[in-house]
Formats: sequence, C-alpha cells, structure tokens
Amino acid sequence: MESKKQRAELGWCWWLFVAVFAGLVVIAAFLTLWKDFHFFRSRNSRDHHGTVDKYVDALDIAMQFFDIQKSGKLENNGIEWRGDSGLYDGKEENLDLSKGMYDAGDTMKFGFPMAFTASVLSWGILEYEDHMKKARQLDHARDSLKWITDYLINAHPSENVLYIQVGDPGVDHACWERPEVMTERRPLTQVNESHPGTDIAAETAAAMASASLVFKKVDSSYSKLLLKHAQQLFIFADEYRGHYSKSVPQVQRFYNSSKYEDELLWAASWLYHATEDPMYLNYVTVRNGKAFANWGNPSWFSWDNKLAATQVLLSRVSFFGPEEIPDDEKLGLQMYSKTAEYVMCSILPDSPTKTTKITDGGMLWVDEWNALQYSIATAFLVVIYSDYMHTSKTPTLYCSGKLYNATDLRNFSISQAEYLLGNNPMSMSYLIGYGKNNPQYIHHRGSSIPVNATTGCTDGFMWLNSTDPNPNVAVGAMVGGPFFNETYIDSRNNSMQGEPTTYNSAFLVGLLSGLVTTSSVVKSLK
Repeated sequence: MESKKQRAELGWCWWLFVAVFAGLVVIAAFLTLWKDFHFFRSRNSRDHHGTVDKYVDALDIAMQFFDIQKSGKLENNGIEWRGDSGLYDGKEENLDLSKGMYDAGDTMKFGFPMAFTASVLSWGILEYEDHMKKARQLDHARDSLKWITDYLINAHPSENVLYIQVGDPGVDHACWERPEVMTERRPLTQVNESHPGTDIAAETAAAMASASLVFKKVDSSYSKLLLKHAQQLFIFADEYRGHYSKSVPQVQRFYNSSKYEDELLWAASWLYHATEDPMYLNYVTVRNGKAFANWGNPSWFSWDNKLAATQVLLSRVSFFGPEEIPDDEKLGLQMYSKTAEYVMCSILPDSPTKTTKITDGGMLWVDEWNALQYSIATAFLVVIYSDYMHTSKTPTLYCSGKLYNATDLRNFSISQAEYLLGNNPMSMSYLIGYGKNNPQYIHHRGSSIPVNATTGCTDGFMWLNSTDPNPNVAVGAMVGGPFFNETYIDSRNNSMQGEPTTYNSAFLVGLLSGLVTTSSVVKSLK
C-alpha cells in the first residue's frame, strides 16, 4: 500500500504536470496568435522595400490571367491546363496571327479590345515601371504586352490594311470547347481603304505608339518598328474615316464602336508622347480639340470611350511640360486639363459636383454589364491623376468650393481596389485566386472543361451546364462583378457578371501597380 507521503508526492507531481502542460498550451496559443497577428500585419503593411504587400500579392495574381488568355505556341508556359492553340491562325492569308490573346471566355481574337488591352497595359507600365520592378512584375508585364504587339504587327501587313479579327463569332459561340482542341474554320476580317475602320486602326496605333515607349530602352529596334506601324495606322485611320462596325456589320453584336473621334485623339496623344512631334499636339488641340474632345463634359473610361483617359494623359503635358508650346495649343491643353479636373470632381464621393452613383458597399456604379470595369478603370485614372498632383507638388484640386488633395484621390482609388478584393457586402473577392471567397463558376471555356475531356464543339456544352465548380482555376481573372444591390449570381451562364476580360485585367494591373507604393510617377514617359 502507498504511504501518505507517497500519495502526497504523487499528487504534487500530478499538479506540477498539469501546471506545466497548461503553461505550454497557453504559450502555444500565444505563439499562434502572435504568428497570425504578425502575418496579418505583414500582409497589410509596407515591407522594407516600401511596398504594400497585399497589393503586391494581388498584382502577382492579376498578371497571371494574361498567360491564361494567350494563343499560339506557348513559351515557358506556367499554366498547367493551357497548351498551344490557334497555331494556324492567319495561314489562309500567309500571315502568322497565332499569337495575341483571346479577349474573354471564348476563343475569338477581337482586335479592338485586344489593342485596347495593350494600350492600357502600356500606360500602366510607363507610369509605374519602378513600382512593377519592386513587385517583380515588370518583365512579366512587358512579356505579356509583347505577346499582343507581336500579333498586331503581323495583323498590319501593309499601310492601309489591318486584320481586325480571327474567327467567326457565330461559329465560335455555338461551341463550348477548349482552345487547344478547336477545329472550326477561323476566317480573317480586315479593314482597308474601301472598308475603313478609323476607330480600330486608331486604337491599334495607340497600342503600338504606347508600346514603343515601353520597349524604347530595352529593345530599340522593336520600339522603332512599333512606332513605324503606329504612324502608318494613324494616317490610315485619319484619311479613310469610317466606323469599323459599319464597314464590318457582323461585329456589331460584340464590340460595336459608338464613335471614332475619341480613338483619333487617344492615338494622336500617344504619338505625341512617343515622338514629341508638335504635329500631333496640334492635331489634338487646335485642329480637332473643339470638335472631338467634348471639353467640359466628364465621361467614362472604357474599351469604347477613351475621352477621359485622353484628358488625363494630356494633362500630363500641362503638369510636366515642355514650357515652349504655342499659345493656341497651350489653350487647348488647358481645356483638356480642365476637363480632367471635371472628371475627378465628378467622381469623388463627397464632391459638390459628383455625378456618379455609389453602391451601399462603396463601388462606383455605371452599368450592370461588367460593372467592375468602370469602377477599376476609373480608379486607375484617379490614381494616375493623384500621382501627377503629388509629383508636380500641386497642393489641391478645386471642386466648386471644396478643395481636395492627392491623398483624397488616392483614397478613392484604394476604396475601389479594396471593394474588388473582398471588402464588400458579400465578402467576395472578384479577383480569382485572391482571398478565400471567389466565384467558382466563371464564364470561361478553358477554365470550365477538364484537360482530359474528349468533348468537341457542341457536346462540350455539358461543361457549361455542369453543376460542378470549374475544374481549372483561372487565377488572375477579374469577373464583371455584382449588381447595384450588391448581389452576385455565381453561374457559368451568367456572362454579364461572371465573364473575365483581358482589358479588365489591364485596368486592374495598372491600378494595383499605382497602389503598390506611393513613390512618384516619372515626369517624362520617354
């Protein structure tokens, strides 16, 4: 039998064991909490490079959608469920149009949004090259841009001919299949002297002119080639005027252009920055400013309307020079700058001249179709303008009696980025791959069909109608987003809300690059 002393010693040991164990549990819990706190803090604060970590992460994710959308012989392919496709595009006209990008969830190559994607991506790189370099995304951005511009160069085989489309939308949209296995005929569509396309030729000129600046220091011969094409296309666009969607009526259901004046101004503005030739500045101010620019009236930046972007881009000239500009052209620039101010004042939530709608959750609202396009495109313009103010040391923006500073503008852009990334009533991140709650059924063929599926054109619709989540996660895709009442219907058939596009990604990459750090923009794009 145990003695009282033995029982006492055993009891003392037992309580010592319990105390030590409890202490270890408390320490472990504390370390876990500290680790979680440190992780959270590091994800939402600046690191030693002066960058905002969560925007760095989001930028890395957003860049991946360009890889998903690539056509052609894929190089260094990092998307395991994507392979070579469109290898024979253009062969019927002895052209190599295998590169380029599919614009959305289908397998069409629409030249209008593709060129616009290149223009916006170029702008983001030019304004925020240092930011992208800090985030280790500069090379990736340049490579993605070049994948498009290689295609655009080949699509412009002579001065007044531009191939604007690969594939037949009717045939393409009658199929639901992976791009790697498509066998349908992919006809080419062009604009030329007898079937002009001012809008698409000018947009392609803008893409090539802006891209020529991106590659000027890293590949001068390629930069010169892009600029040559840009100048030829601008002359073609200006001399043979007409809407491409009237010359080619079958495109009207998809990317119908409402006008072409904005593209002419957009292209000429980029050509001025690329060449510093005063002819282009005269074109946008004295010759066509009053007729084309709609001075004094704010508008929305989108694939179909580049006026607001042109006004912000030309305000760069007013902010940073040169000073020796003729008075009549300087007056035109002042009108662009003033309209850029109107754009900013129409957006700021508490501005006396606000003309925008904001959802209860804080998203800028314009239209229910691809709603986030307008929110993120606008936020991209606003952060650029904010940085113009910051770099030029412009203290305030005056909006009918109320003053705002660069930080006020930047905070608006941050609010739109935060909404997209999950700070919204549904707590949903509309950037696939970022956060824990993403749409699972995006409207995207390659994402929705298993790699080993043997379905073809029409029997592939079983995957469109499947109730299973997409088997291939389209990391980096930015979907269209919620309705005004903050609801989102996660269905593959809901292309209005759930279809990602390359130009959405270009807006987002530009915005996130601007938010990665608060360092100034460059004063010259050259």
